[in-house]
Amino acid sequence: MLMSKMSYKVGLVFSTLLLITANGFAETAQLAHAPAVPAPITRTEPATVVVNFEAKEFVGDLSEGKKYKFWSFNGTVPGPMPRVRVGDTVEFHLKNPKENTQPHNIDIHAVNGPGGGASVSTAAPGEEKVFQFKAMAPGLYIYHCAAGAIVDHISNGMHGLILVEPAKGLPKVDKEFYVFQSEFFTKPSSDAGVLELSMEKGLAEHSDYVVFNGQGGALMGDKVLKAKVGDKVRIYFGNIGPNSASSFHVIGEIFDNVYVEGSIGGAINHNVQTVLVPSAGSTIVEFKIDYPGNYILVDHSIFRVAKGAIGMITAEGKADDRIIKSLNKEPLDPKAAH
Repeated sequence: MLMSKMSYKVGLVFSTLLLITANGFAETAQLAHAPAVPAPITRTEPATVVVNFEAKEFVGDLSEGKKYKFWSFNGTVPGPMPRVRVGDTVEFHLKNPKENTQPHNIDIHAVNGPGGGASVSTAAPGEEKVFQFKAMAPGLYIYHCAAGAIVDHISNGMHGLILVEPAKGLPKVDKEFYVFQSEFFTKPSSDAGVLELSMEKGLAEHSDYVVFNGQGGALMGDKVLKAKVGDKVRIYFGNIGPNSASSFHVIGEIFDNVYVEGSIGGAINHNVQTVLVPSAGSTIVEFKIDYPGNYILVDHSIFRVAKGAIGMITAEGKADDRIIKSLNKEPLDPKAAH
């Protein structure tokens, strides 16, 4: 996950608090920065939930030492994940600090109503806008900025996921992760060593980078996702594009359950190898870790791996030769993905 220096350095940035709003008592939404996910909701009744977002424009790391002029929500790319419950009334606050150069807003795909909230949330630098919506359908939804030409706000990093839980919650798992794919189309900016959006490359659909969680290597090295043998893993996966669909695959795993297109309460596919996720779409995949070692996350439109669409889950635990074993002189190396 890409994070600005002013952002919190921990995954969970708000715990559940009781506060007073114009509508009476409410709770502050749980937010988590990728790859972290907010804890499951334990209450059994709908509530009024306050979500606080702030637009932040900053220069940050993109890939292999390259800097980029990002626009973001709360200083991270992707933006944080709010977790709410179906039936909740969501009071959404968007602050645009005066230091920013652009107006910003938010289109939340979980909103039923014209513009998804964009028309009532457009804030000029120095303004804050507030609107309210009902979380009417459970699912995993994209949100993104839709101000101005839209494409520059999306391409520069203003996107993320919101989870609307069903009334009885989701089945319990051992690990939950937030993974988000995005493309970047770049050219040198007027600032030495800093890249910015190339509209020409975007229109031609020629991406320079395709990354998970906002930057190359965000899920590699000391940032790999960690699990244990026997863990049930759930990945909330989003793809903003802005142009290309993602062929999401975990090398060495078969998805036990796939919530098709991020729908909760709709079709669940089983025993799936690769999931096609459209631009501005999502999916939820679940699988069990049966063997220790490294499991590589990729967009299986495989040339995109060279552009940055790669991550890793490292699983610790006891090996079971009934799952897989080498019949050669050389033993199986669980740390070797290929």
